[in-house]
Amino acid sequence: MRALQKLDAAVHRVLVAHSIQLLRIAVGLVFLAFGLLKFFPGVSPAEELTIKTTDALSFDVIPGHIAIVLIASLECIIGLLLISGRFLRIAIYLLAGQLIGILAPLALFTDRLFDGPHNAPTLEGQSSSRTSSSSHPGSSSPPPCPASYPARTPPRRGSSADSHGPTGRSGRRSAATSAQREKRAVIQSIR
Repeated sequence: MRALQKLDAAVHRVLVAHSIQLLRIAVGLVFLAFGLLKFFPGVSPAEELTIKTTDALSFDVIPGHIAIVLIASLECIIGLLLISGRFLRIAIYLLAGQLIGILAPLALFTDRLFDGPHNAPTLEGQSSSRTSSSSHPGSSSPPPCPASYPARTPPRRGSSADSHGPTGRSGRRSAATSAQREKRAVIQSIR
């Protein structure tokens, strides 16, 4: 029983330390794989739906064969940025734009995506809704629990918090300061 608790604690430490990076890499691999499939005509199961969606969103201004290459390039760029962990801000902006294209078929082609028995989603509908839920930044993982943040260290002797009591100079605990610490901890875990 003791060994199981130690194993659980070790797994928990690893997951707390690396889960966000692993999730980022996994989503990047999904985008890269689906983007690469779109470069080969007839290979991607979503090719026809992608072309129809792009035609509807661009009012037939962008031809289908060009649209599929643009979307494939965009998905590969997003995937590579997420996998590498570099230029994540750009990756998030591109992902937000891509999310419009991912969700558009749900609004534009509802009858095609939910044409199964009793209006159940077809394979394209399942794929579209699954892709949109996995690419939403907050849908895959809940916010980290407070136990996953690094432990607070007590103030050193002679610091302002020690000389002015537990609340520091202001006389009250600052909610903004603790929120800033939590935000820094989350950002550090992403890097």
